[in-house]
Amino acid sequence: MVAKIIDGRQVAASIRQECRERVEVLRQRTGVVPGLAVVLVGDNPASALYVANKVRACGEVGIRSFRQELPASIDTATLLDTIQRLSADPAIHGILVQLPLPPHIDMRRVLSAIPVEKDVDGFHLYNVGGLVVGNTVFPPCTPYGVCRLLEHEGIPVEARNVVVVGASNIVGKPMALMLMQREATVSICHAKTRDLAQYTILADILVVAAGKPNLILPQMVKTGAVVIDVGINRLPNGKIAGDVDFEGVRQKASYITPVPGGVGPMTVTMLLVNTITSAERAAGLPTEGSSRNAA
Repeated sequence: MVAKIIDGRQVAASIRQECRERVEVLRQRTGVVPGLAVVLVGDNPASALYVANKVRACGEVGIRSFRQELPASIDTATLLDTIQRLSADPAIHGILVQLPLPPHIDMRRVLSAIPVEKDVDGFHLYNVGGLVVGNTVFPPCTPYGVCRLLEHEGIPVEARNVVVVGASNIVGKPMALMLMQREATVSICHAKTRDLAQYTILADILVVAAGKPNLILPQMVKTGAVVIDVGINRLPNGKIAGDVDFEGVRQKASYITPVPGGVGPMTVTMLLVNTITSAERAAGLPTEGSSRNAA
């Protein structure tokens, strides 16, 4: 068995075409153009690259982007003032604060200051808590992207054994909650899990977001499993790799995502989807993403 590679770039391109069409319909019917404010604090090169990619993606589908660059020395109160100003602007339908923030900034206060209806990253406490009961306003972008990949490939989730490796607030925990809403049986593993392989070998669907290259080896994966690799690691030779031994696991799995080109393109794409959904709600139009968000 050789796994089918799930092409995240291709799926993302298809969804972005849908985004362009939704933006055009919104503009023609209401005159509203979706707007996304991206706040970058400091001069972290990786963060600057991520912000540039998000701004470029907005331009590709017709979303207006508002880039706010602030010095690393800014204090929490001033950053909160900036968020309050952006929140009050009706032309801005989504606000994203690029993480990580400098250590002296109170990240929880900053994320809580973003209005729930503009929290297109899905990090507000209300949105995270909403995942528990299934009515979050915006799902976090990376787990949302994983769900869309599974949906695109027609991979059933209901009644499947799912193991999520990695328990971060950004990926692992919301991923588990979203899959539980889809009636999967979910186990979460983390850095202190003993005998990790005894869990992963049981997974029909294995989602790995641990940030450790080659953590998952072929002997840890059940034959025919679906393997979703969320990890992004820069190796000493400069190459990018995931958390899974791709070539080895590919010989046992039924589906597998590559790194790069798997989940990564979907994360930014779902940010676009959430922003357009926010603009549609603000304009009083039915949202194409609402049924998926509630699932």
